[in-house]
Amino acid sequence: MSSRQRVLAATAGLTALAGIAAVTATVATPGAAASARHQDWDENAYRGLIEVVRGDDGPADPTVLNGTVFVDRDRDSRHDRTERGLAGVEVSNGREVVTTDRRGRYQLPVYDNMTVFVTQPAGYQVPVDESNVAQFHYNHLPAGSPELRYGGIAPTGPIPDAVNFPLVESELTDDSDLNCIIAGDLQTYNITEVEYARKGAIRDLSRRHDYQGCGSLFVGDVVGDDLSLYDEVKGLTAQTNGPARFLPGNHDLDFDATTAEHSFDTFRAQLAPAYFSYDVGEAHVIALNTVRYPCTPDLDNVDGLRPECNDPVNRPRYNGFIDATQMEWLRRDLAEVDPDKLIVIAGHIGLLNWADEGSAIHQVDQVREVYELLQGRKAVALAGHSHSIENLRTGDSMQGWRDIFGVDSLPFPHLTVGAIAGDWFSGRVTENGYPTALQRDGGRPGVLTLELDDAEFQERFTVTGENDRVQTQLALNTPAYREWFVARSAWNRNPVGPAPELGDPLVVDRADLAGGTWLTTNFFIGGTGSTVTVRLDRGRPQPAVRTQAMQGEDQLVGVEYSDPAAVAEQLVHGGSVADRTMHLWRFDLPADLVPGTHRAHVTATDVHGRRFADTLTFQVVESR
Repeated sequence: MSSRQRVLAATAGLTALAGIAAVTATVATPGAAASARHQDWDENAYRGLIEVVRGDDGPADPTVLNGTVFVDRDRDSRHDRTERGLAGVEVSNGREVVTTDRRGRYQLPVYDNMTVFVTQPAGYQVPVDESNVAQFHYNHLPAGSPELRYGGIAPTGPIPDAVNFPLVESELTDDSDLNCIIAGDLQTYNITEVEYARKGAIRDLSRRHDYQGCGSLFVGDVVGDDLSLYDEVKGLTAQTNGPARFLPGNHDLDFDATTAEHSFDTFRAQLAPAYFSYDVGEAHVIALNTVRYPCTPDLDNVDGLRPECNDPVNRPRYNGFIDATQMEWLRRDLAEVDPDKLIVIAGHIGLLNWADEGSAIHQVDQVREVYELLQGRKAVALAGHSHSIENLRTGDSMQGWRDIFGVDSLPFPHLTVGAIAGDWFSGRVTENGYPTALQRDGGRPGVLTLELDDAEFQERFTVTGENDRVQTQLALNTPAYREWFVARSAWNRNPVGPAPELGDPLVVDRADLAGGTWLTTNFFIGGTGSTVTVRLDRGRPQPAVRTQAMQGEDQLVGVEYSDPAAVAEQLVHGGSVADRTMHLWRFDLPADLVPGTHRAHVTATDVHGRRFADTLTFQVVESR
């Protein structure tokens, strides 16, 4: 039995951010064995580049790109005569998908603006540069980008004689037990925020050695509009221990691009293709571009743009969208994938999510087409964008999904992975050197690890600066808290006079109990199938109730659905307000609790049977 199959159990101490809950939990850390095996990434990493071959006379046929995928035995990034080509590897120009012949050779049609990339096969590794950024693509744009503030793609000139893709053999990428870091919304707007990330999640990743085979996938909003910060981002990924890959988000755009075909040129020049795929173990990872910019109805006569794009006054700058060319590539890419493999499909804007379930713009127009392509396959969808943590399970349903997209329920799990930036690096700066940045759902900043076991997966969320024991946040929702929520919200809108004070949130009186007081458990990675039980003092465990059932209802919003632990921090120190979350559980306290000290022992069990035990200590008094 592997560590990911074990039931995990509880006991060590933590104090929650706002001082609201004393939390205890102990969990066996998945990936510990892998960490012991892999300690020398810097020594063993395959560093190199793709090989671009140009002759004096150019290729015989400039309408065709030739090349070879080869095993780079001497690791010099050059295809020597003694180095064998690798058969059966996918190579694409973003439209067509071909597989290499027995000598590793491929041919692809040439287009004026295209990115050619290789799909890394399991058992092999593409090179990485000195910043650990994976090197597996070539941009062809003969005249270069139109004039763009951040440069875009420099003129590439005529098509080369050949573009050769080097690989080395790798046991790490063929392991049946792999950890993949899925990092949402780094989204640094300036150097200060780059340093927040460095001291936070990046420092955590630099201390982990369990993800070298799969590496990290940054799922968009790599920076916050200032594309000159990509060099700083590479300085961050240089501290990580595996290949770093990126897909584009709505804050990675060349906003001065006038057409969609050039809206990610600087991203493509600096980091990665706008979309691509790669294999690790028994999983096929597909990184999509789910952002359409500009969002206008007159671009290429593309059908299916949201009606909002036709509004000349309120037209959004971008939209969740997969264009026809990318959809055709996706069909061809999937056609080459073994039907028994797990499909991991990632995009910045999620196919569907919970936080924005009533918004068309922040979900993907082509969601039903993607579902049709994946019908019958084992799959999981990953996304960022919403700055929240969501573990949506097969069968989950929301009213907005039906009304906008005609989707009755989810055909496979969808994970919104949270954000390294959390709530845009908001809130007070902690002694660790980065802000609290509690997210819209009350979740803390961090990264998600997708644990692959052959074609199965499990997910775990790691809070920045913490180990895997920290999975929950406990608090009390009392009448006094609800009154303060309303008063403080009004004061924040119009700060006249002294700010309303919450008082001690862990002291309740008989009036609070009579007026309705409940314990809240924000189970960061909880979802349908997860359970939360509460044992008061020496009593028996009793079930808590999830506040959002995910059974086709509307999103529930308001102080009664809020996370008081997060809100007590957010309303005072700034940021979003966690007045809704799909992973909050409620346990009503008895109205006849006797005065004195009480302890609520909480056990949260995830959908994979892993258990986390937390404790909240509070006081009951006769009156305040």
